[in-house]
Amino acid sequence: MKQLPKGNKKLLNAWAFYDWANSVYPLVISSAIFPIFYGALTIVKNSEGKIIDDTVPFLGINFNNDSLISYVTAAAFMVVSVLSPFLSGIADYVGNKKNFLKFFCYLGAVSCIGLFWFQLEFLWFGLLCYFLALIGFWSSLVFYNSYLPDIAFPDQQDKASAKGFSMGYIGSVILLILCLLMILKYEWFGFENEGFPTRLSFVLTGIWWIGFSQYTYRYLPTGNKKARLTRNVLFNGFRELRKIWILLKEDIQLYRYLIAFFVYSMAVQTIMLIATYFGIEELDWGTQDATTGLIVSILLIQLVAVAGAMVTSRLAIKIGNIKTLIFINLIWIAICGYAYYIVTPIQFYFAAASVGLVMGGIQSLSRSTYSKMLPENAIDTASYFSFYDVAEKLGIVIGMFLYGIVAQITGSVRNSILFLVIFFIAGVFLLLRVPKKTRGKENV
Repeated sequence: MKQLPKGNKKLLNAWAFYDWANSVYPLVISSAIFPIFYGALTIVKNSEGKIIDDTVPFLGINFNNDSLISYVTAAAFMVVSVLSPFLSGIADYVGNKKNFLKFFCYLGAVSCIGLFWFQLEFLWFGLLCYFLALIGFWSSLVFYNSYLPDIAFPDQQDKASAKGFSMGYIGSVILLILCLLMILKYEWFGFENEGFPTRLSFVLTGIWWIGFSQYTYRYLPTGNKKARLTRNVLFNGFRELRKIWILLKEDIQLYRYLIAFFVYSMAVQTIMLIATYFGIEELDWGTQDATTGLIVSILLIQLVAVAGAMVTSRLAIKIGNIKTLIFINLIWIAICGYAYYIVTPIQFYFAAASVGLVMGGIQSLSRSTYSKMLPENAIDTASYFSFYDVAEKLGIVIGMFLYGIVAQITGSVRNSILFLVIFFIAGVFLLLRVPKKTRGKENV
């Protein structure tokens, strides 16, 4: 097939469609069904619905169930943070970016399917599948994000990035609604109880991810055209990363933005990963079904996030990317303060809607802002984006460990969320230090 030119509408749509394909993972596995499934499997309640035991034996040690999953999550992100710069440097050097994207896509999707067999008797297998699915998803994003400056011109990147996130939210909501119907109305589908359709949701996630990603692969270019090497690829990859690191330190705008992104993203990503666990353990659901309530709140986040991503894109055009990011961080501070006092489902729904409004915006705008700041005519975009992704992943590692430690010491997830306010405040301060204009670049 003839390669589509940079800026082509069909090419941009094909790139954004990968968000439609892969966003079912963060929704179904990270946010909605798997956390509820994991909680039901690892929490013992009395007849009144009160938690009496939430410890899980693993490797001869009794872990708090939240702490165990947070440590596994942090370990997986640590692996991703090590792999990302290494692999993206190689991908740029040998020019096979799309092959790396496919590999990690398939690794993540097959691991999601493997969660069908998650059970306490073979906890190591279930946690391994969870571990590999996370690595597959986040590692694939290194290569996916790095395509943006290759396929879109600077004035197209904010819109393309926002479109990708919006498509991801819509696509993932469609699958989540189907899974929710199977779980809550299992008799309609001929199931005996909600157990099998819950596990089937993990299989559908993997199939959806693999199936819809094929449209993206059809139109995306293989990668930057460079001479393919048969040896020394490993060392050339490290040399490439060293060169990019030197260039980053010389670019004060990009360097300071990365620091700010690292700090506030630490809090954003941690909150997104722990929100459902917070709802499971900290809210008084009364007679209301917690599963239905939690999934409804997550659906609310996804739907509002579509509007949030688009509104943020337009606001950035009017006042600039950095000012918009500062404004969003201030909203996050208010949300965290409010969340500390949440006790009822209604309050949780209100917080969920507020999170959705800023979640889509801060994700899409952070990505496109970084893309805009890259040097003009940069060839090794995957290597540049590896630093972006490493900053995000290392932030998650720190955030998840802090969440687990604070929750373990204080016995409450509330204190962990309140503690994250510090990182949003620091993020605002650091964004204020990012130069408004360098190398003649406008509107950042």
